[in-house]
Amino acid sequence: MLNVTDVTEFILLGLTSRREWQVLFFITFLLVYIITVAGNISMIMLIKVSPQLGSPMYFFLSHLSLVDVWFSSSVTPKMLENLLSETKTISYAGCLVQCFFFIALVHVEIFILAVMAFDRYMAMAIGNPLLYGSKMSRVVCIRLISFPYVYGFLTSLAATLWTHGLYFCGKIEINHFYSADPPLIKMAYAGTFVKEYSMIILAGINFTYCLTVVIISYLFILIAILRMHSADGRRNAFSTCGSHLTAVVIFYGTLIFMYLRRPTEESVEQGKTVAVFNTTVIPMLNPMIYSLRNKDVKEAMSKVISRTCLTK
Repeated sequence: MLNVTDVTEFILLGLTSRREWQVLFFITFLLVYIITVAGNISMIMLIKVSPQLGSPMYFFLSHLSLVDVWFSSSVTPKMLENLLSETKTISYAGCLVQCFFFIALVHVEIFILAVMAFDRYMAMAIGNPLLYGSKMSRVVCIRLISFPYVYGFLTSLAATLWTHGLYFCGKIEINHFYSADPPLIKMAYAGTFVKEYSMIILAGINFTYCLTVVIISYLFILIAILRMHSADGRRNAFSTCGSHLTAVVIFYGTLIFMYLRRPTEESVEQGKTVAVFNTTVIPMLNPMIYSLRNKDVKEAMSKVISRTCLTK
């Protein structure tokens, strides 16, 4: 018989055990987190106050920014705390809560990116701004954006219950900086079969579905762009779609690398490195990608800054 103990907390091994590196990482990721929150909230506020950013694309972009703030906040504060702490622990309940929000927000984001691809297809396919506005009405947009939230949180609830079904023994050290599924499965001694294969199957189905929507949408978008007679129209279309496509490739690519593999010692270690980029850098990059490559966003930003300066 195994000597089973009630696990009340886990030890997060984090990114490194070297003290000098921990201080450097703390300063770096604190700055990244501040830039992430400030950048995404600024994007949300800019979309809210700028009439020229009232199209469905920017409505979806504001929700992407909101999810990025939540996504980064579900992981980074605890990581920063543990970088300066001697104990580096997370309670069992805290682990489950972190798992729940992380999985939920990952699913919300991948589906929002798919919805944004579909929106770009509709804009290109319809062509006429008035018809596009009627087809992608406020009601339609709210329905489209509601699905990722409802599906994401329900899926996460099921996945978290499967995590709760894992059995642990003794003092558990998680080779990660947050409560990620792969290292938890690796450390559990029972209940891993359902959790491991449900994680891979669920991730595979969701990624496949979202990627299919994105790929089909962009195939039609490419056809529509190639049919354009105006060079400026093609350039603007490539600029707008390029921002979204860049975000899709980066986010989907890192998640596929992290979750569509069996949890082994090597995959967990590699996944931890990729997770740093996924949970801290990508949420910071998204506002930059959409602002630097988007003419409408840059113009709206200039107008807001000009109005602010004039009022002062």
